[in-house]
Amino acid sequence: MASKLHFFLLLAVTCASLQISTAGDPDILTDFIPPPAFFPPSGNYFTFTGMRSLVGGPFPTTFKVLKVTMDEFPPLEGQSVSYAVLQFPNGTVNPPHTHPRASELLFVLMGSLQVGFVDTTNKLFTQTLQEGDMFVFPKGLVHFQYNCDAKNPALALSAFGSARPGTVKVPSAVFNSTIDDQVLALSFKTDVATIQKIKSGLSG
Repeated sequence: MASKLHFFLLLAVTCASLQISTAGDPDILTDFIPPPAFFPPSGNYFTFTGMRSLVGGPFPTTFKVLKVTMDEFPPLEGQSVSYAVLQFPNGTVNPPHTHPRASELLFVLMGSLQVGFVDTTNKLFTQTLQEGDMFVFPKGLVHFQYNCDAKNPALALSAFGSARPGTVKVPSAVFNSTIDDQVLALSFKTDVATIQKIKSGLSG
């Protein structure tokens, strides 16, 4: 009996170790992974110019994210890094969301932001950031950013520990999905009419 228990314990530890070792982006066996059409690559292949619109351009009137992930910039494949520039007009929010494949390091470049995340015990960690401050959102946890300044915009840069961090927007994932209204009403301890009103507000 003891030997069986020892075997299953060893098996569980081994499986857990394997899971941890494959939790991030996979390691690559070459310096980079250019597609055949770009081989051999030049410096142009490793250059992304999609952020030039930020230089001298008008600030948006609604919250806006400019992403540089593997989808926008294929040379990031295998590099375990990506970026996003977040533009917050006064009074706007980046609603609660998660990045299932990466932690996020946010750097405030302009203005101020109220930020926070909720851990797996439902504890909220929040902070008001000023220009030059950084904040880390642990991988997979629900978090948000809010420009509570009624007059001034805010600008932030986020770095991710994955070339494709993914984003799950909590309001959209819950209320714009095909989850049955009755299930949502029971889950949020309300009625179907309220759920439908929330759905209508999100789609409007």
